Amino acid sequence: MRLEVDGTRLVSEIEALATISDAEPPAVTRIVFSPTDLKARGWLKARCEECGLVVRDDAIGNVFARWTGSDPAAPAIGTGSHIDAIPNAGKYDGVVGVLGGLEAIRALQRSGFRPRRSIELLMFTSEEPTRFGIGCIGSRMLSGTLSAKDARRLKDKDGASIDEVRAKVGLDGDLEAIKLRDGYYEAFVELHIEQGPQLESERIPIGVVTGIAAPASLRILIEGSSGHAGGVLMADRRDALCAAAELILAVENAARSSGARDTVATVGICEVFPGAVNSIPSRVHLSADIRDTDLKRRDRAMEQIEIASESIAEERKVSIQTELVNADAPAECAPALVEALAEACRKQQLKFLPMVSRAYHDSLFMSRIAPTAMLFIPCRNGYSHRPDEYASPEDIVRGTLVLAETLASLAK
Repeated sequence: MRLEVDGTRLVSEIEALATISDAEPPAVTRIVFSPTDLKARGWLKARCEECGLVVRDDAIGNVFARWTGSDPAAPAIGTGSHIDAIPNAGKYDGVVGVLGGLEAIRALQRSGFRPRRSIELLMFTSEEPTRFGIGCIGSRMLSGTLSAKDARRLKDKDGASIDEVRAKVGLDGDLEAIKLRDGYYEAFVELHIEQGPQLESERIPIGVVTGIAAPASLRILIEGSSGHAGGVLMADRRDALCAAAELILAVENAARSSGARDTVATVGICEVFPGAVNSIPSRVHLSADIRDTDLKRRDRAMEQIEIASESIAEERKVSIQTELVNADAPAECAPALVEALAEACRKQQLKFLPMVSRAYHDSLFMSRIAPTAMLFIPCRNGYSHRPDEYASPEDIVRGTLVLAETLASLAK
């Protein structure tokens, strides 16, 4: 079997998909279930149908494109990622895994390979948390991590529920039927840009992921007392923003003091009320993200944040309320799949680096129901979620080639 990836076609498709966007180039914005997202989905389905894949949607909009094997009853081999994009993002996050997965299947078809197990490309719904405030909705529901009941509670910023949004875009299936049956996939492998600088800085073309960090997300409400900036003396103030500033630094310190480089913590949202230069802030909303590859260490960081919250609230005479939005467990990649990826790299004479994923992906949730692994390619400066996100054609082709080799070995 001689495998050849059509890099020119693959890069052209990545560029074409990037033009389906609500942002001016080079930025990409595709919010799930927006008209732009629906157009992108239609474009992707057409590409899948062109090479003879059988395409279907489930009730939340996950798209499955199957190359049926000689034993269609056998558990399939899955690959894929997402194509939704946060506002002002880049063109490679998720997309490389979807279009690279499609090209890997086409490369196998051109080589004359005939799979015993079906190979299925999967495009996940709403990997990004932009619309409903929680990421990986599609893979959470496929794995049963998010129930239909809990999904129905999700609302977008306009107050529209998942069911209302689904109805508008023509998805009328049963949410209870989304969870995949036991043994649906024999294995799942996701190709992705690293979203970090390690591969580029060490000049290694492939990362073989051994574990995936998991996030915990917090919503924090700090309430103090407003007043005129000139009329309230410093000793009498209950400034919610000053309390928030201390708490933001406490979140940072919880990660810095964990003793491990894999602990990271971010406060990405800070909303201040009333938001006037001459008014003392009376209310602040924060959103915090705490991640680690080790669950106990991450939970210790969260306990440290809670202790700091109580101390700051008492000292500054404010109220601090913390709501846990989600707290997912990290995942270990399946050793047999890690070895399959490593063997594919060796076969292609490509140097590779075993590494962890500090960003989380749909694979985190797929690992709950199937042996799962991930494959990284470098991205320039580690930049992601921004318009200058970039992966070279050469690295994209190398990653796709390793993916194709791996899918072949798993589907035999």
